[in-house]
Amino acid sequence: MSFEIERKFLVRSDAWRELVTGSANIRQAYLDKSANVSVRIRIKDNRSATLTLKSRPSALRRMEMEYAIPVLEAEALLPLRQGLVVEKVRYTVPYGELAWEVDVFSGENSGLVLAEIELPDEHHPIELPSWLGVEVTGQTQYYNGTLAHRPYRSWKRDGDVVALEQTA
Repeated sequence: MSFEIERKFLVRSDAWRELVTGSANIRQAYLDKSANVSVRIRIKDNRSATLTLKSRPSALRRMEMEYAIPVLEAEALLPLRQGLVVEKVRYTVPYGELAWEVDVFSGENSGLVLAEIELPDEHHPIELPSWLGVEVTGQTQYYNGTLAHRPYRSWKRDGDVVALEQTA
């Protein structure tokens, strides 16, 4: 059994782009989402696929179990999803001793850019790049499972969303 320990941030500039060492096109969909677990199908670059179970909720640490499955089986499961297919390009951006993942969303989540960092433990210190904005770790509206049901383009452009974007 493994755990995912990550922090998430809005991205405020494109300065990260000059540091990119790799990228992957990702499509993912949620087969089930409850108060305790989410079940996700992810297809990367149309060449590999995974079935993932993640515990919920947690601000920083979540149980995560991931299994490789054939792409054809993942494609066959997509119509069984709840909500939209979440589409994004994930960029790998080394910074300091760790590598950030910057997700540039498309489709119904177009306009949203998030950076996340996976940590070896909850108290691991990280160096925050200048291109990061507001931390959104634990804010469920930024979870991919939530974005499948309430996409970024449907959010109100007032209140908290605008406040977050302006401080980013």
